[in-house]
Amino acid sequence: MSSTELPSAPAANVLPKVSTVRVAKGERLRSVGLPGITLTVRSRPPARAGLPPALYVHGLGGSSQNWSALMELLEGEVDCEAVDLPGFGDSPPPDDGDYSITAHARAVIRYLDASDRGPVHLFGNSLGGAVTTRVAAVRPDLVRTLTLVSPALPEIRVQRSAVPTALLAVPGVTALFTRLTRQWTAEQRVRGVMHLCYGDPARVSPEGFTNAVEEMDRRLQLPYFWDAMTRSARGLVNAYTLGGQHALWRQAERVLAPTLLIYGGRDQLVGYRMCRKAARSFRDSRLLSLPDAGHVAMMEYPEVVARAFRELLAEAAESEGTAESAKSEEAVTMGRVRGGARDRSAAAGEDEAVTENAGS
Repeated sequence: MSSTELPSAPAANVLPKVSTVRVAKGERLRSVGLPGITLTVRSRPPARAGLPPALYVHGLGGSSQNWSALMELLEGEVDCEAVDLPGFGDSPPPDDGDYSITAHARAVIRYLDASDRGPVHLFGNSLGGAVTTRVAAVRPDLVRTLTLVSPALPEIRVQRSAVPTALLAVPGVTALFTRLTRQWTAEQRVRGVMHLCYGDPARVSPEGFTNAVEEMDRRLQLPYFWDAMTRSARGLVNAYTLGGQHALWRQAERVLAPTLLIYGGRDQLVGYRMCRKAARSFRDSRLLSLPDAGHVAMMEYPEVVARAFRELLAEAAESEGTAESAKSEEAVTMGRVRGGARDRSAAAGEDEAVTENAGS
């Protein structure tokens, strides 16, 4: 049994009470109980009825709040929901303590199956990009389109700036880090995270910074915070080493859904050079390169990301319309062929009857 499967987090019913999660204007939170997990789902009421569903999956250390800006911009195009993965945001740890990529993907699949929302327009950032890639590969019936923002897919040469995050997977490193940073304030930690994840931290508004500090302070009160971070990092590193059909790049090649790839030129966690490999691996892909963006383009440049998704949506709708038209034409053609066959059979029968009558 791998270390990502060892249950060590406290049960959800004995977790301490902490401050409530922030809910932006127009958003709603609800808790969904599923086998072995409880997920918090953030949503926005769609601008009108009948919009296609969308689901957003955050990255390592993130939460559904990472998608709030993009969800607001796209509420006229899709019915938006964002999930807190087990152990992150407002979702308690999984019952079995499994934070592997497969376990996170299983959580997303369980939610989509239970909610009967598929196929959805699926979004993923960083760790969430690896998770949603696996979901799209193993359950193509659940995914209409796939949008990946700096997906955490295996790299041969990891950027030097990404090494500290990867080291969380090494046993003992998290304990050492927490001891060394015990005196750090939530504000100091947030500044460090923003310096690492944003191409330009100055793009964060004062209100956004204050909200991030409040959320960081809330998470640090959770006894499983570092456990979820460590085990998810370990699960991601383990996924990088898998071969065969379970390899993430192999699964990327199996994705059938139209895919939008978004990479930032100033990303310190996922190498910008990986965009070309990704564009080759996903069979129906289009690439958006943002030279000034960092690791969380949907938070830095939500308007640009929203515009690119609208284009993907239009292309997918046009493609689906073409496919439906082709099916209709094929059905008409087959109907004519079958009708012609019946006519020929009837004519042959009449000829045979005339011949028999003439012979008699």
